Amino acid sequence: MPLTNNVIIKLNEITTLVENKNNLKEQDIEEIKLIFKTILKNGERYDVDDIESWFENEGSWTNKQTRVRVINLSHYIQDKFEQTARLKIISDD
Repeated sequence: MPLTNNVIIKLNEITTLVENKNNLKEQDIEEIKLIFKTILKNGERYDVDDIESWFENEGSWTNKQTRVRVINLSHYIQDKFEQTARLKIISDD
C-alpha cells in the first residue's frame, strides 16, 4: 500500500520537527509517537516498509540508527493501536 499524501505530510512534519537527525531527544521521540498516533486515529494506514523506504530516500536522515529508531516507533505505535482497537468493547445496545 503506497503512502497517502496525508501520511507523507506527517512524515515531513517529523523531518521538520527533529533538528538533530543524528541524536533523537526524548521530546523528539514523544512528538514522533504523537504524529504516528494521529495518523492512525485519523483513519490513515501505513506499511512500515514504506515508512522505512521514505526515510531512507528523504535525504536528511543520513544516520541509520536514528532512521531505524523512527521506523521502530512507527511499528510500535501501529501495533499498539491495532491491539487497542481489537480490545474495544461492543455495547449490547
